[in-house]
Parts: sequence; C-alpha cells; structure tokens
Amino acid sequence: MSGEAAHHWIVVLDIENFSSRPDPIQRSLRAAMYEVLGEALLQAGLPVDGVVTEDRGDGVLMIVPATVSPIVLAGPFVRALDDELRQKAVVHSPAHAMRFRVALHQGIAARDREGWSGDAVNTACRLVDAGPLRKVLAAAASSRMVFVVSDEIYRAVVRHGHRSIDPAAYLPMPFHTKHGELIGSWVTVPGCPAPPGLGGASSGPSGRDGRTGQDGAAAEPRATRADTGGQEGTATGRQPAGGAGISVGTVHGDVFQGDKTVTVHTTGPVRP
Repeated sequence: MSGEAAHHWIVVLDIENFSSRPDPIQRSLRAAMYEVLGEALLQAGLPVDGVVTEDRGDGVLMIVPATVSPIVLAGPFVRALDDELRQKAVVHSPAHAMRFRVALHQGIAARDREGWSGDAVNTACRLVDAGPLRKVLAAAASSRMVFVVSDEIYRAVVRHGHRSIDPAAYLPMPFHTKHGELIGSWVTVPGCPAPPGLGGASSGPSGRDGRTGQDGAAAEPRATRADTGGQEGTATGRQPAGGAGISVGTVHGDVFQGDKTVTVHTTGPVRP
C-alpha cells in the first residue's frame, strides 16, 4: 500500500566485504547483523515497532520516524551498534569478521508496495557506498564500524556537541558520486579520536574545515602570505641562513626595525 511522502531520518547499514564471503558465511553474517541491529535499537531506547527496516541483502535500510531524536541516532544508537559488534567479535572467527559502514541522512521518503523511495533515500545509500568511506574503514583495521552523516545532519545535530556526541571526532569527507554530484559529508570512527585514511582533510579555525577542491577531495591547508610592508601577516617555516630567523606563526611589524624578509615554505598553492 502506498503512503504519503513525509520527513524521516534515514539510516543505511552495510556489512564490509560481504559479497566476497562464501554463501554459508553470508547467511550467518545476515543473521548476526539483525541480532546486532535489534539489540542496538533496544539499548538506545528506540521504538522498535516504529522503525521500518528494508532488507538490502548485505545490509539494511532503516526508515525512522521524525519524532525520534536524531541525537539518539547519532549518539547512543551508534555506540550501541559498536558495543554489540564488539561482543560478536569475541566469538566470531576471522572468516566471519563483521564490520559495519553506517550512514545517517534525513529527508522526504515515500512507501509503496515494494519499499521506500525518494532522493533522501538515494543520498543515504550513496553515503554508505562512498569510496572514501570504504577507505576509512579499511584504514581503521582495529575498529568495528565507521559512521558517516550528511552535511545537513552534521550542521543540525553533530556540530552542536550534544552530551552523547563529540564533533571533534568527525572529519569532512566530500566526494563525487558516479554521476558527478558532489556530496558533503562528515565521518567518524567510534573509539578513534579522528578517522584515519582521509589524507586530504584540511583544518580551519575550528580545526575542521569542509572546503573542497575541484576533485571533490578536501583541500590541502593553505599558507597565508606574509606582509613584508610592516603590517601583520602569517607565515610558516624559518628564515634561510643570513637573514633574521623566526619560527612563530605570526610576524608582527615591530618585531625588528628596518626591512624584513619572510620566507614562506608551502607544499600547496598560495593565493595572492
């Protein structure tokens, strides 16, 4: 039966390297996945009857009512998933290792006889399938899961630092879809101070900067051109031999009298 399109929180969960396992292992992993998901919902206090799940073979699409707090989804629910995966890891063999990629988005979705659809559902699936997200989980070899949120969720929920959420543990992960669309997202690895494997992430005044280059990767940090005319400027590196050396990040016009020479060392472009 078709339903009216309405706002929902959208969670997508996938098992890492699922299709590379033998059929018996895949069946066992699916059973374990639903056990972990069910326990995590209970532990986080989420309304199990109100959360709609749609099977995706190697994962699950979850449609969560808008009445549920997204703080619970991004905080206690993610922690509960990680805790349940830790319990499974104690008894699972290496061949049966189970790690998750989990994405959280929001938007309008509608239900028909076969399932759920909407651009928000498509975006959530693109988040969980993103190549950079797979690389983060591969780099976090000792972790059990990676969690990515859309830029909308980051701005509305994560960045405010609610009691159960640490925004400092997130880094920007912009990426291009196969259709060339640039999607902004933020990623964290539970238990890690920062997600590994991003490489190109840049830091801004707050320590987290979502600027992107033309290729969709996070921009490299830029050095700021120093002003040699007696005004305050910023610079990195040291003076070469023969000049007055200074290693601080800011050069003030009254540090020395007379003419000043500042050498800027940078691995990226410097805007004039």
